[in-house]
Amino acid sequence: MSAARTTRSLKRTIAAAATLPLLFGALAACGYGSKSDDTKDSNAAPVASSGAKKLSADEVKIGYFPNLTHATALVGLNQGLFAKELGGTAIKTQTFNAGPSEIEALNAGSIDIGWIGPSPSINGYTKSKSTNLRIISGSASGGVKLVVNPAKIKTLDDLKGKKIATPQLGNTQDVAFLNWIAEKGWKVDAQSGKGDVSVFRTDNKVTPDAYKSGSIDGAWVPEPTASKLVSEGAKVLLDERDLWPDKKFVITNVIVSQKFLSAHPDVVEAVLRGSVNTNAWITANPDKAKAAANAQLKKDTQKALPADVIDPAWSSIQVLDDPLAKSLTSEADHAVKAGLLKKPDLAGIFDLTLLNKVLTAAGKPTVDAAGLGKQ
Repeated sequence: MSAARTTRSLKRTIAAAATLPLLFGALAACGYGSKSDDTKDSNAAPVASSGAKKLSADEVKIGYFPNLTHATALVGLNQGLFAKELGGTAIKTQTFNAGPSEIEALNAGSIDIGWIGPSPSINGYTKSKSTNLRIISGSASGGVKLVVNPAKIKTLDDLKGKKIATPQLGNTQDVAFLNWIAEKGWKVDAQSGKGDVSVFRTDNKVTPDAYKSGSIDGAWVPEPTASKLVSEGAKVLLDERDLWPDKKFVITNVIVSQKFLSAHPDVVEAVLRGSVNTNAWITANPDKAKAAANAQLKKDTQKALPADVIDPAWSSIQVLDDPLAKSLTSEADHAVKAGLLKKPDLAGIFDLTLLNKVLTAAGKPTVDAAGLGKQ
């Protein structure tokens, strides 16, 4: 290769590297709950129990993230616990890397039921004027941490002036971090991420490399991204559980298309039985469940998590059936305070009728919608 050609190649490499921080800033141009550029994966063939009787639908299309905070979906699919309840009704799955793209898929009919965080659920419900979804169950609490470079940040006050990543503008962790910043009395423009702390909206897949390169000083992220960063030398500075009453807050709920719920309540009920049974199995068999979740992650992403990542990540997540409706209301208030959302009307966002039917049949206590249930 000529010297001139080598020089041009080197210049292109340097220029590409220099654009990395600018790319993070560009991600902030999307609005609250806006469409993500993240790609989607889907299993080619639906899966059904052989020879079993179909319910009212031939198939149910289920969406989820390949994240440990979606452990119920990962484990239930891997262990066949949903398929067992659905009988001859086939399961078709699709994975997502961001909530807005999952909401878009729900609106388009590409999925019927999904595991998702609270912020995109709130936004999807309010933008559709209460017509596109219902939250029908809880799934997980916890599993979110602020992790930082210990050489640069030793206390929470040291975050001022630093570069901290969140997964996406207006996503659940972004809202939580903006709210925490406001409670510190610091100022950050929610849209640009500029202010007393620089908030970089960064895809979870990119965040570990951004940390290693020094482009960010830390991140407020869900598992397993938080533990991946710790494996790269980062330190946990704050566990979000410590900011909530009883250390519980909703990180993942189950939503359903209102159209699908109306047309196929028996299918929705079967999925909820699978969810409740899966959560019970996870609680009773944490090590086996962790292995099952990792096996499903490998199937979905072609890469399992190493022990030094999955072990601490798994221990910080609690699966549950309760949607923790009061914490959803608080998270909506945080988004309003950050300037990302107008005061929403969340009346009717929950429909826990079928979940409570399943819980009663299983001898478990029913759960409450905090006044936001379907009337």
